[in-house]
Amino acid sequence: MASPSLPSLTFGYVPGGTPAKWARIWAQRHPDVPLRLRTVAAANAAAEVRDGTIDVVVLRLPADTAGLAVIPLYQETTVAVVPADHILSAADELAAADLEGEPVLMPLDHVVEWVDIPGVPVEHRPETTEGAIELVAAGTGVLIVPQSLARLYHRKDLTYRPIADAPTCPVALAVPEGPQSALIEDFIGIVRGRKPGSSRAQAESAPKRTAREKTLAKQTARAAAGKVARRPGQAKRGRR
Repeated sequence: MASPSLPSLTFGYVPGGTPAKWARIWAQRHPDVPLRLRTVAAANAAAEVRDGTIDVVVLRLPADTAGLAVIPLYQETTVAVVPADHILSAADELAAADLEGEPVLMPLDHVVEWVDIPGVPVEHRPETTEGAIELVAAGTGVLIVPQSLARLYHRKDLTYRPIADAPTCPVALAVPEGPQSALIEDFIGIVRGRKPGSSRAQAESAPKRTAREKTLAKQTARAAAGKVARRPGQAKRGRR
């Protein structure tokens, strides 16, 4: 695992993740500290953080995150991938009811947590989502995935449509529990959108100044501008 004494950080992300923005910001802020990108299988993402193979990971929930600190990031839209000439492609948006009776592919790395998933499950379960995409193109069935995976495996003979009443797919950043290295803290700050040079302490609200402290600060500013500062409570001199 990377630490402040080791000039690198290993960042893992599941297929469909979009690390480019964060990697670009990291390179700007830490030009001498390489950010090593690593694609990890969804089933192995949490385990690779626990065993130290990677330092931080972006993964989809639910997952076995025991021993990890999890920071929610965003929710992904769930979509149905269908052949481009499929009748479902005529609509801009689908409802679960539209999928009733449709054969639905359920790859072994399926990540959408949907208890009452519509459609009729296809008996054959491909090992991967990528393999399921091939079966969709062959007309075997419909595939329900997060939108990012539909984009990742996009091909001209397929399309996808959002499912309005489907559960969304939560995405989170996971790091080991406990105190973090400076590098990991910096990366968390980038993901959360903190500005350069900020920190957790700086992100928290500073203590409010008392009325007297504010008055003294104004007097100091006036003195710096070449103006005579009056003591609090001192009346202005009128013209004679």
